Amino acid sequence: MTNATATEVKNRFGEFMDKAQREPVTVEKTGRRYAVLIGYEEYQRLIALEDKLWGERAREAEKSGFVGPEETLKLLERL
Repeated sequence: MTNATATEVKNRFGEFMDKAQREPVTVEKTGRRYAVLIGYEEYQRLIALEDKLWGERAREAEKSGFVGPEETLKLLERL
């Protein structure tokens, strides 16, 4: 992982954009970690993993008795 200050990234943005395609770039601002630059393909991979995680959690919730938004609305309308 590459580390850089916000000023370095600002002054050499293109270089850090290229590096972010190969590895994450941690950006520090006022001495603390502030952001991470990652390539778009890595971002897409992380989004897909998050979607998969939430899908698994939804399936587990349904198995444990959660009825979902449509059924909840029907139950509330009956009340």
